[in-house]
Amino acid sequence: MAFWKLSSGDATGFKFLFSIAFLYALMVSIAYCVLHMKHISPLPFDAPLDRFSEARAVEHIRVLAEEIDGRQEGRPGLREAATYIKSQLEMVKERAGPNLRVEVEETQVDGSFSMMFLGHSISLGYRNHTNILMRISSMHSLDTDASVLMNAHYDSPVNSPGAGDCGSCVASLLEVARLVVDSGWAPPQPIIFLFNGAEELFMLGSHGFMTQHKLKDTIGAFVNVEASGTGGVDLVCQSGPGSWPSNVYSQAAVYPMAQSSAQDVFPVIPGDTDYRMFSDDYGDIPGLDIIFLRGGYYYHTSFDTVDRILPGSMQARGENLISVLKAFTSSSKLKVASERKSLDMDANKDMVERAVFFDYLTLFMVYYPRRVAMVLHNFPAALFFFAPFFLYMRDPEIHPLLSIFWAFLKGVIHHTAGILLGVIFPVLFSVIRLFFAFPMSWFAHLYLAFLMFIPCSFFGLLLPITISDRVAHCQGVSSKKIMKVETRVEARFWGAFGLYAFVTSAHFFAGLNGGFLTFVICISMLLGWIVFCLSVKSYGHDSFKSPMFYVIALVPCLLYSVYFCGILALLLIEKTGMMGAVPPPYGFYLADVAVAAVIGAVTGLCVGPIIPICSGWLAKASILKFLLHFTVVMLAVSSQLFPYSKDAPKRVVLQHTFFSAGGNEITGSSYDLAVIDSNSMEFIFKHAPEVAEELHAGPSFSLGNTEVSPQEAWLALFPISCVVTTNGRFPAKPNKILERYSQLPHLKTHKPPTTFDNGTRRVYLELSLGSLEEIWVSVLNVTGPLSGWSFADGKPPGQTQRPLSLFLSLSNSFTKKPSSRNGLIIAAPEHPSGGPPSYILRLSGNSSEKWIFWLEANSKEELRVDLAVLDQRLDEETTRLKSLFPGWSDVIAYSSFLSSYSF
Repeated sequence: MAFWKLSSGDATGFKFLFSIAFLYALMVSIAYCVLHMKHISPLPFDAPLDRFSEARAVEHIRVLAEEIDGRQEGRPGLREAATYIKSQLEMVKERAGPNLRVEVEETQVDGSFSMMFLGHSISLGYRNHTNILMRISSMHSLDTDASVLMNAHYDSPVNSPGAGDCGSCVASLLEVARLVVDSGWAPPQPIIFLFNGAEELFMLGSHGFMTQHKLKDTIGAFVNVEASGTGGVDLVCQSGPGSWPSNVYSQAAVYPMAQSSAQDVFPVIPGDTDYRMFSDDYGDIPGLDIIFLRGGYYYHTSFDTVDRILPGSMQARGENLISVLKAFTSSSKLKVASERKSLDMDANKDMVERAVFFDYLTLFMVYYPRRVAMVLHNFPAALFFFAPFFLYMRDPEIHPLLSIFWAFLKGVIHHTAGILLGVIFPVLFSVIRLFFAFPMSWFAHLYLAFLMFIPCSFFGLLLPITISDRVAHCQGVSSKKIMKVETRVEARFWGAFGLYAFVTSAHFFAGLNGGFLTFVICISMLLGWIVFCLSVKSYGHDSFKSPMFYVIALVPCLLYSVYFCGILALLLIEKTGMMGAVPPPYGFYLADVAVAAVIGAVTGLCVGPIIPICSGWLAKASILKFLLHFTVVMLAVSSQLFPYSKDAPKRVVLQHTFFSAGGNEITGSSYDLAVIDSNSMEFIFKHAPEVAEELHAGPSFSLGNTEVSPQEAWLALFPISCVVTTNGRFPAKPNKILERYSQLPHLKTHKPPTTFDNGTRRVYLELSLGSLEEIWVSVLNVTGPLSGWSFADGKPPGQTQRPLSLFLSLSNSFTKKPSSRNGLIIAAPEHPSGGPPSYILRLSGNSSEKWIFWLEANSKEELRVDLAVLDQRLDEETTRLKSLFPGWSDVIAYSSFLSSYSF
């Protein structure tokens, strides 16, 4: 297809297409700069002391992530981090003026509870986790005054230096605490900075604070600072209970980054934060959950280093935090727990009713209560139904009312079909591409995902209109004879408007808060339609200028759509590296299909509003052919590129598994290898032959022929093991593990069992974790007729055992669902296929002491206890094997000690 051979109409269409492409390129550039904080100027280390300085905060990150060797539970670095944080707070305390009272304390928390996570019921017991607190208040404040809690966790996941997650969070709060003191500001209400040391182990540090600390009931509001990456958009992803926290944020944030739609999505995302403990499970405290989103490639990997922190991100976060903190402490709605319970909720609707809110490119916030959204979000649908009557009254003799309704309905059908095809075509092409390419070839090349899938999605958007016009032409009847040009365009416009209006109303009636985007589209389309009608009077329908005026009028809306959809698409692409490896054949296609579908959907949101007016210039056979050719070229290019790099690593889990028969007898050893994205182990062995040779996989390795690791092998990772379903087991030598450890983990009875009159049998057990040096967690899987359990805080034998908070009295019926008893969720059993019900218990903290507890059985049938202990120390052979993996991979490596017992 040569452009110089095009007809004048086609040439004009291509000019229009390239003009639109150029406009969208400009909007993408603006959104890119906003998402990457290019518009923020970080302040240097020597910035004024009354300003938040990114450089000072980054120095804290450097110490935590580089000078301290690992902040994982069980490693010395976690204690060093606590010491560093406390020393920094003590220095801040020394600089406090006479108008402030500053208190710093270190607390040890222990406890136990049950929870649901990723659809699994799990119980947790913990001891001696360290929380560091600082309370800043004016000299005349009381200990019972309502306070604002600022929370961050300083522990990091296995194998990660944790610069972003969550060294950046700790650094932000340290700099904010310094700023509060050095600025001379006396907060109207007390501020509590909580640095908790056990979030990565299922929010244990925040649970300990919420269940044990004397100040827990004084918390009137909280801000939880988290990270799912290394910077960029610092999004308010959860807010509540009620709309008050989001209202405070919308009024106070300097660079607001918040969208109520995140609250619709977050519950289905496989993850949790400390927000859950403060706002949902153990309190009804109003608060915000603020999370770094960009840099998800490095989240929970060894690449989460200080140099990955996006410049400007910490500065924006810090300025937001200090402004929001001041707003919370000045609010009259700040109440202690007892006052919140006694509030007249009808008079304080914002304490229970959620709101709709969103930021516009971090420049300002739009906020309105849900009761206002009831009117606003249903107005477009009402207007759509009224529009045919208006057109009929304008010219009743030319077009009957029913024909107008039918034209509008066809417009809705055409636009709906276009949106659906805009998703279907990218999915179809993504599947076709996988016949000759690796999955996720776009993973390390973000631009490729958009270049591959946007053109074919645009093709799908235009196709229904093209077919409709062609069918009418083939029938030998001109479209102009059926309906005037302006009326046909009007019907298509109102059809597209109606679809977005219906989606907006559907969001509202579904109880969701994300309908604001389609609402903004509807309002912007109305404005654009007015501008278009005025331009038509001046230039006519056949002029190139009329649709361009329409598009220009929509630019503010389209720019926001590009910004909003860019966040969504980039987040998904980065997270496909850890979304889990579904077994073949479906797992092979999962990541590509998901990304293609989302990019198709966001193309519909970003481009769809211009289609009704611009289709006359764009819906041409030559343009459709060009879009298809461009898509094919991009698919061919993508098939030649490697999916991973050091900036976009592949995640691999390497577990060296030791099987013991209790005591110090090793009965076997293996390497369990798992990948957690769509490229299987075959991909690893093909591109890392040294690893294949070391594991004796052979050049003809096939996933279908390898031994699969049994589910119980991943017990130490439960329930995270659900994302390592594509795995394999390879033989390994026990090596000289017994030379390193004088004692392995083991479980034994420490006194004779007791049988009660009702036939219930109680066995008393002692868990020793041996001489392992860097234990992350210990997991017990109890199967059999379990009717109750209890465990203590692990005081040495001979001392009084202080019972912890957990006492589960389990029903004889193992099919019972989790229930609530005095606020404690009673764990339900897991039901592995073909096996008896099992109860999962995770224990963490202070591995040098023994855990002493008892189990009760309601029959004489034996109880089976499987024990898994995750140790972060590696032997020499495993360390060497890990080093053989290529630089484009991130290997989470650890040792797991498995043993089984019957009582």
